[in-house]
Amino acid sequence: MKYAFSETFTFKARELLKKLNYSHIPAERVSCIISKGTKTRRTIARIHALGKAMQLGMQEKPFYVIELMEPFFRESEEDQTKTLIHELMHVPHNFGGGFRHHKPFVTKNKVEQEFERLKRL
Repeated sequence: MKYAFSETFTFKARELLKKLNYSHIPAERVSCIISKGTKTRRTIARIHALGKAMQLGMQEKPFYVIELMEPFFRESEEDQTKTLIHELMHVPHNFGGGFRHHKPFVTKNKVEQEFERLKRL
């Protein structure tokens, strides 16, 4: 697998944080990477966090990385935005390095609601 930092999608994710008023997520603590060579067929993106033990050992604050896989780039711009929103919704309100589960927090319905809210802004 090969990884590359994505300035474009990092900027887009950080803009979504501002527009959707996700003030619990410090924008400078989120970035996006592109991965190539994955064998997965159904997954188009996933979010990673610096684990608690690593945070403590490195004396670092939480940091989240959204990994965008090759199928992500075959999606429409609208679906790419929804995917970024979906991944950002996994970040908990305490910004502690953990994740929010799909049900009841990150559902297709809730992602659609957030996307519609974004369009109204």
